[in-house]
Amino acid sequence: MTRVVIAPDKFKGSLTAVEAAAAIAHGVRDALPEAEVSACPVADGGEGTLDVLVAAGGRLVEVPVRGPLEDTVDARYVLLDGTAYIESARACGIEFIEPSPEVALAAHTWGVGELLAHALDNGARRLVLTVGGTASTDGGAGMLAALGAGVFDAFGAPVGLGGGTLGRVASAELGPVRERLGSVRVAVATDVTNPLLGPRGAAAVFGPQKGAGPREVEQLDGALARWAQALRNAGTPDVSDIPGAGAGGGVAAGAIAGLGATVESGFQLIAGLTGVAGAIERADLVITGEGSLDEQSLDGKAPAGIAARAKEHSVPLMVLAGRIQLDETQLAGLGVVGSAALIDHAPSLDHARAHAAELLRERTGELVRAWARTY
Repeated sequence: MTRVVIAPDKFKGSLTAVEAAAAIAHGVRDALPEAEVSACPVADGGEGTLDVLVAAGGRLVEVPVRGPLEDTVDARYVLLDGTAYIESARACGIEFIEPSPEVALAAHTWGVGELLAHALDNGARRLVLTVGGTASTDGGAGMLAALGAGVFDAFGAPVGLGGGTLGRVASAELGPVRERLGSVRVAVATDVTNPLLGPRGAAAVFGPQKGAGPREVEQLDGALARWAQALRNAGTPDVSDIPGAGAGGGVAAGAIAGLGATVESGFQLIAGLTGVAGAIERADLVITGEGSLDEQSLDGKAPAGIAARAKEHSVPLMVLAGRIQLDETQLAGLGVVGSAALIDHAPSLDHARAHAAELLRERTGELVRAWARTY
């Protein structure tokens, strides 16, 4: 019996990883009705991680929190085996804002702190914070303030919320946060390696997506530098150059400094919960994918992680994506034996998004039939 492991990430704007896995599974069964199919949707710590964790047996907890500006948003996190998985974007995601220079300076992470506080109040023994897709560039200052930290200017007054306000920050009081945490361990799940500051930092790389122009990028980078200095003065490690500290607009830096968080690979962490690694070892074929397979996919994203596992065990790999922007050499380097881009089989991008599940099923069936003829 042919054993097929299906391990896609989300198709952003179309399908969750769970929905994509279901569509691909239909295609496999269309081609190989007797196949043993294992659906193991994956994530790398970014948007969509909670969907994968719920599919792995986690319990969804819904909490209204303060959004990245002032409106309340309906956020959520997942509890699984005593660990609370907090997706920052559920509280302060970029989907809650219209990007503009003003918003880039004003957006904050207060709601992320509210989610962490709720999880602590409900007995979580460990916190895992995923940090992709935020609207903010406040270095996690809002998150820490919601947990009781003081973020003060030179006169001892609170500086307020938003990355722009950190240009006035002079000191931080983290004692209340440490008391609140007690012995609870914290991890930041990310596969982003950007530091907090500089040309590869949170403001320079991610700020423009949030509406920051060149002037705001410079302002935010300077503000984050002041925040890093205030954190150092409070007795924390220097987060300026730590790989990954710039993730989520620097919320990772705030977690490392203020919560004592360790940085872990988002893909490795989530993959360990889904059982995908063991399933790949026993597989005859692995199928992965995501919305856009491009150069960024090679830099620690979930499909690259799946490809590495498949290659390690000499298991053939297929890739499906909304669009594929890797050349044949790059695909071959991943061990890909068959690939399909949905946009190549649709009259428009909008059509591909609206009919992603149907297209995934059809393209999977075609690829698997072709592979089975030579298997």
